[in-house]
Parts: sequence; C-alpha cells; structure tokens
Amino acid sequence: MQIKAYLKPSCGWSMGVRAIMQKHDLEYEDIDIINNASNYAEMVEKSGQPLSPCVEIDGIMLADVSGEEVEAYMVSNKLVGQNDASVDVPTDRGCTDEEHEKMRQEQEGQGGQPIRFF
Repeated sequence: MQIKAYLKPSCGWSMGVRAIMQKHDLEYEDIDIINNASNYAEMVEKSGQPLSPCVEIDGIMLADVSGEEVEAYMVSNKLVGQNDASVDVPTDRGCTDEEHEKMRQEQEGQGGQPIRFF
C-alpha cells in the first residue's frame, strides 16, 4: 500500500492521522504542508480543496479527514484489519485553543512568523 499523508507538523487532526498509521504499523510519506508551500499546492491540486489533513492511499485521495475516518476507510476496504490497540492522542478532533496558543508562542519564540497560504 502506498500512502501519502499531507499533514501539519503540529495539529490535532494531523496527529490523529499519524496515530492511526502507527497503530496499524503502516509506512507512509509524511508531507509537511506548513513549511513547504509546494507541498501545500500539491495537496490542493490533488484534493481539489484547501483543508487538511488529506491522505492519498493507492491513488485515492481522502480529503479533509480525521484519523478515525482514515482508519474506517482502510478497514471497510480491507486494507487493514480491525485493531483494538490504543493510541496516545485523539483521532477524531483538532487542536484545543490552548494547543493552538502554545504552537503560536513556540513559533514566535523561534523568530518565525505564521505562514499563510490562503
């Protein structure tokens, strides 16, 4: 199975997708859409929309999905089996306001400015 995951480095939705990949011990390409504008542009072109995460599995694009939705797709299409292993992050939600604030402070502390693609 070939998997490309268009993800943000620190995002609840993206961390949920990563957790599902780890839960099923899947190899995948983790594509940073925040620090590389061409990766973001590729995601938008392939998915036809600007929201993330997007996960491409064997040429099928799952756009704006949670880790829970990615897992449901893979199970229903028999790409993976049922797996009751626990994960250490929620797979069905984004970041809290506190997590967003922490990321903003970390970025500013490193001298960075927020990157806006749209």
